Amino acid sequence: MNLPEYIELPEEILGHIFSFLPLSDRYTISRVCHTWKNAVLAPALWSYTEISCDFGDKNEECIQWIFTHSLARIKHLKILCDQSQDCNRKNVTRILNSIAEKENKLEGLCIVCCGEHPYFYSGQDILQSIKNLCQSVPECNFFTLKHIDFRFLPFTLDDDLIKLIADGCPNLKSLFINNGTLVCKVSPEIIKEVVRACPQLSALGVFYASLSEDVFMELLSTERADLRYLNLFCNRLNKYMMNFSESLWESLRKRHPLLSVDLVLDHTLPARKIPRILQPNIPISSLELNTFTYMIDQIMFVSTNYNRTLKRLVLQTTSSDKLNSALVDLAKRCSLLEEIHCYCVVSPFVVHTFLSYCPKLKQYTLKITKEVAPWQPIKISH
Repeated sequence: MNLPEYIELPEEILGHIFSFLPLSDRYTISRVCHTWKNAVLAPALWSYTEISCDFGDKNEECIQWIFTHSLARIKHLKILCDQSQDCNRKNVTRILNSIAEKENKLEGLCIVCCGEHPYFYSGQDILQSIKNLCQSVPECNFFTLKHIDFRFLPFTLDDDLIKLIADGCPNLKSLFINNGTLVCKVSPEIIKEVVRACPQLSALGVFYASLSEDVFMELLSTERADLRYLNLFCNRLNKYMMNFSESLWESLRKRHPLLSVDLVLDHTLPARKIPRILQPNIPISSLELNTFTYMIDQIMFVSTNYNRTLKRLVLQTTSSDKLNSALVDLAKRCSLLEEIHCYCVVSPFVVHTFLSYCPKLKQYTLKITKEVAPWQPIKISH
């Protein structure tokens, strides 16, 4: 019997195959042979890399291999961490500090934390490592960083950190710091500095409380790139903050015609503030009304003013006949809707109307009877 002849795959194909493997397996196969080692260290394999920091103190040899051979090759890094474990947070700081100590090609950084806070000042070690990374400029080429996403970093961010980012990342194109914490220590003055220092910024996610008219004026400058995406989180902090006029939003919309806005209204936001925040001229793409209040007037307002832009709507409210009527009207007006999630019982006719009048609908959470939480959305395959 003749054995099949051995076929040696090109390194590009091997690299593509290896890209689906977790880091620990990449380390293992790098020790098989010289060809596999070269394939697993190919730059394309590390362009977008996700590192889970749940390896604790085990497999130190593998960890050192990652730090020695991999971090300098990564362009877009996503770090996952269960923050409830001290060893996991230490691994995050080791990764960030290692990047700061070496010349790198990092363009994107996203940190996602889950788990309970082990103590009230949890995360200060991670925040300090981020500051160290920022302060490594210019020796370690931090100027390459263009995308920062801290929406899932559940620690209080402050002016000092954001100023370091502004000073160290003049080529920044996207910045998301609206992480939903109860306390926001990022002032409008610092956001103004960020916008001024980063003229290529086209996507921005902040607390609504971190905006000001001066920030709007910087965004209206004709010398900066077009703003395409604005993600705002509104909570109880807005109790004392100013609201922005229709004319100001209209000016921003005219200056940036491709702008889409995602707006989240947290349950801590006083109900009386909602009508002042929802202005007719905001190009709303996604809206979350998580206030648990009666929102008939707000739904009617959305139907009238956002029907040409709205693609996603989330409602935390109370069932009623008036709510059903308002939702039916919304479905008939907002034909661009791709998602509707209403976390209270609605009538069967509401479901029928959305399915009939919203041809772009991809998924929805509309329940006609009470179910055990959490409610799962229904996906539509077109």
